Amino acid sequence: MTDLTQLQPTRTISVREVFGIDTDMRVPAFEAHTDHVPEVDEAYRFNPQVTLAILAGFAHNRRVVIQGLHGTGKSTHIEQVAARLNWPCVRVNLDGHISRLDLVGKDVITLQDGQQVTEFQEGILPWSLQRPVAIVFDEYDAGRPDVMFVIQRVLEREGSFTLLDQKRVIHPHPHFRLFATMNTLGQGNLSGLYHGTQMLNHAQLDRWNLVTTLNYLAPAEEAAIVLARVPELDTPQGRHQIDAMVALANLTRKGFGVGDLSLLMSPRTVITWAENVQIFHDLKLAFELTFLNKCEPAERTIVAEYFQRCFGQELTTNAHAADPALQVHVG
Repeated sequence: MTDLTQLQPTRTISVREVFGIDTDMRVPAFEAHTDHVPEVDEAYRFNPQVTLAILAGFAHNRRVVIQGLHGTGKSTHIEQVAARLNWPCVRVNLDGHISRLDLVGKDVITLQDGQQVTEFQEGILPWSLQRPVAIVFDEYDAGRPDVMFVIQRVLEREGSFTLLDQKRVIHPHPHFRLFATMNTLGQGNLSGLYHGTQMLNHAQLDRWNLVTTLNYLAPAEEAAIVLARVPELDTPQGRHQIDAMVALANLTRKGFGVGDLSLLMSPRTVITWAENVQIFHDLKLAFELTFLNKCEPAERTIVAEYFQRCFGQELTTNAHAADPALQVHVG
C-alpha cells in the first residue's frame, strides 16, 4: 500500500477542461492513483457552483460544507471531484454510534513478543490530519455534541490537534482537506424529515469557509443519469419511460414542498425503481416495492394520482387494506 505521507501534488488541472466550467481556475492534482482515491464515475453530472466550492476547498484549503435534501449526491459530488484530482478521500458517517474515541483514538491491547502491551491506536481524524487526505463528514448535523467539539479544533485552516493522552500536538499536512455534508443547515429537524439531526453550535458553523446547496437536477439531466445507470432502458420506449419516472419524482417533490406528502422521491429512488423494473419486469410492482409502500396509507391515493398523470394508468394503492380502522374483523 502506498505511503500517503510521502505524496505531494505534482501537477495542476484546468477546471475548464476537466469539469467544463467556464473559469481559468487551476487546481493541484496527484499523479498516482492510490487505494484511497475514489473511482471515477463517468456518468456523474457536476453542479457548477457546488463544483467550484469543492475545487476551492482543494486548491485553497477552504473548509466546505454542502447542504441539501437526501439523494442529491452531496458526498458523491466531493468524491467525484477528488477522483478527478487523484486526491485520497475518506468518508465518515457521523451517526449516533460514532464517538469521540472513534475520531481521536484509544488505547488497545496488543501482543508483542508474546506479551500483552497497551498502546495508543490513532483514530481517523489524527490519521487523516497527517496525510494529504480529504476527509468528508457525512450527516454532519447528526453528530453528537462531544464529537462535534472534537472536530471544531481542526476547523481552523492551520488548526493543530492535541492528543492529550499522548501529550503530542499534530500539525495538519499541507494538503489535508476537510469537507462536510448535511441535510438541515444545522437548524435541527424543522421539516420532520430528518429525525436525529441536531442544532449546531453557531461558533462551529462560523468556522466553515464555504457553504453551498445541492438541489435536485433538471429533469433532462436526471433522466440521463438514470439511463446511464440502467442502460437496458436505452430504447425509445425506455427513454420515454424514464422521462415519465422523473416527472413523477418531481411531482412528489412538489407535493412534499406544499405539505401534501411526508416523503419524496430522490434521484436515488428513481434509479432504484428503474433497476427494480429490470428485476420484476413490471413497472407498477417495482414502483410499489420501491416507493409506494414507504408512504403513509392516507397519502397513497395522492401518489396514485401522480402515477396516473405521468403514465396514464391506474395504480392500486391498497390504502384501505393498510388502514386498521377500515379493516373488517370476522369472528
